Amino acid sequence: MFNKDRWNEILEALNANRFRTLLTAFGVFWGILILVLLLALTNGLKTGVSAGFNNFATNSMFMWSQGTSKPYKGLPKGRFFRFKLEDVQVLKDRVPELKYVSPRNQLGGFRGSNNVTRNEKTGAYNVYGDYPEFIKQQPMDITAGRFISYSDIEDKRKVAVIGVDVVKGLYDIGEDPMGTYIKINDINFLVIGTFKNPKSNGDQEEEANTIFVPFTTFSQAFNRADNVGWMAITAHDDTVITDVKEEVFAIMREQRTIHPDDIRAIGHADLAKEFGQIQGLFSILSFVSYFVGALILMSGVIGISNIMLIVVKERTKEIGIRRALGATPWEIRSQVMQESLVLTIVSGMAGIAVAAGLIWLMNFGISIAGPFDNFANPSVNIGVVLIALTILLVSGVLAGLIPATRATQMKPVDALRIE
Repeated sequence: MFNKDRWNEILEALNANRFRTLLTAFGVFWGILILVLLLALTNGLKTGVSAGFNNFATNSMFMWSQGTSKPYKGLPKGRFFRFKLEDVQVLKDRVPELKYVSPRNQLGGFRGSNNVTRNEKTGAYNVYGDYPEFIKQQPMDITAGRFISYSDIEDKRKVAVIGVDVVKGLYDIGEDPMGTYIKINDINFLVIGTFKNPKSNGDQEEEANTIFVPFTTFSQAFNRADNVGWMAITAHDDTVITDVKEEVFAIMREQRTIHPDDIRAIGHADLAKEFGQIQGLFSILSFVSYFVGALILMSGVIGISNIMLIVVKERTKEIGIRRALGATPWEIRSQVMQESLVLTIVSGMAGIAVAAGLIWLMNFGISIAGPFDNFANPSVNIGVVLIALTILLVSGVLAGLIPATRATQMKPVDALRIE
């Protein structure tokens, strides 16, 4: 196969017309470069968008009350209702597929902020009443102290876990917030922990301006009784939350005396469904990347095939001499295909190398400029590189197949007569 003499022949053939060889190789180089870059950019978008879900378990949903749209059992249409703390236990008992059911309350409504003071400093922050399992649904890094515990819930302790931006706003540089007090609506809370988010862009920045207090303490301190603002519900790993949410809604309608067909009374956000749709979108984008890259690569392969046909025609007399000296059709065919394969692989590997360099530059730029919304860590895995190499091998064989077949169809006598 590839002995020293054969390598010399291949190099001599490719060097015979260097400019033509470079132009031919550029088609494959450009095709594989575009393919790898498109896949890297798709992965960067996928990683960035998925990071928005990393702050909350993807097999989860939020559920809140919206007001009834149908009269039921003497109760009027348009009646507003609230979930109760007892509903949480009912869901846990009746829907075993649920892993976590976390009741939540918030001061000031959705994304509302409240004045929080410490000595002479004041800031506007989000204040939530939560249960300990919420940290398992929304991962966060505890930088000091601890998160809320069930002893805090049972004893209704006035304790708080504050985000890193709350620390920056209410404390001096280098000051330790642990064991100090902050005032929320003129009520003192002892700081028992600080946290930051695994990511630091988009909504995560707002979450860093957040304060968590025990749910029971929140209800007592801010006169919420046993009302629940909304629930964060997570299913077990072997169950998709989308499959059980209708059962959850039916139980809640029963609990709150709502018409069984009133689908507007309970609002929800299904993160599992949204995440699945996004994953499907990126699967389509990956397919489009492969399709577009393959088309561009195909044009390069066609170019190599055409040039090899020209090379075969230029070397007709040489081929006739080889045949006359006893070269078999397979030896002629393998020589042409090997030249095509070498040209394809060398140009394709150059495209992969340049694409890797550009990807590195993109990641280096991101590390300097800081994170971008919905875009992070553009990259390709080893599987993509192996696929690209396979495409190159197949392309090289196909590009040389027709010229090689044509070369073996020549009769030695006819080939020798051509000037």
